[in-house]
Amino acid sequence: MHSIQYGSKSLCFELKQSDRKSLSIEVHPDNSIKVIAPLTSSLEEIKKVVLKRSRWIVKQQNYFEQFLPRTPKHEYVSGETHFYLGKAHLLKIRSGHENTVKLKGGCFVVSLKGDYAELLVKNLLAEWYFKHAERKFYDIADEVFKKFKSYDIEKPQLQIKRMKNRWGNCRPDGTIILNPEIIKAPSKCIEYVITHELCHLIFFSHNKAFYDLLSQKIPNWEKWKLRLEQTLS
Repeated sequence: MHSIQYGSKSLCFELKQSDRKSLSIEVHPDNSIKVIAPLTSSLEEIKKVVLKRSRWIVKQQNYFEQFLPRTPKHEYVSGETHFYLGKAHLLKIRSGHENTVKLKGGCFVVSLKGDYAELLVKNLLAEWYFKHAERKFYDIADEVFKKFKSYDIEKPQLQIKRMKNRWGNCRPDGTIILNPEIIKAPSKCIEYVITHELCHLIFFSHNKAFYDLLSQKIPNWEKWKLRLEQTLS
C-alpha cells in the first residue's frame, strides 16, 4: 500500500506494476484504489500521476460512498453488535443485583438492577470502554514511545477525551489526547493513532518529513488508518 496527500485527505492505493506502456487508476465500489503502472515507472513518477488524478479519484469515491452500507445507530438492546479491539461482540441485557458490564463468551453482558433504560445501558457501556481504553492506551503508548528514544523529546502526558471529529490530537504543550472510541478498533489501529501524534512532537505539520517518519515508525500505516475508518464509520 502507498499513499499521497490531497489536501487534508490521504489517498491510499494498491500498486501493481506490469509489462505495459501506460498507467491506469481504478476506483472500486468499496472505495479502494488500485494503480497499475509500467515496470519502468518509479514510485515518485507514479505518485505524481495519482496526485494529478486526485480530484477525479475523490469524485469517484464520493459517488460510490452513497451506496456503502452505514453502521446503524445503536439502540442498546440485546442482539446488537458492539466492537472491542476490532472484534464484534453481541450485547446481552439481563436483570441483576447491580448495574455491571462484563465481557464474557464473546458477549457484552449488561446486568441491570432496575428496569431497562436505553440511556443507562449506553452510559454503562461508555464507562466500561473508557476504563479499558485508559489501561490499553497507556500500555500501547509505552511500547510506541520506545521507538522515539533517539529523539530529544519527553514522554508526553496522555489524556482521554471524547472528540467529535478526531481520533487523536497533539497539543502545543506536548500533551496527547486520545478519543476513547478508538478502543473499538484493533490494537494496531490504536498504535497508528499514538504513533501519528508522537510524530507531531517532531514535525508539527503534515509535510513529507512527517509522513516519512510515520512510515518509518509504523510501516503500512495506511492499512491501519483504513481499518480504523472502516471500524468507526
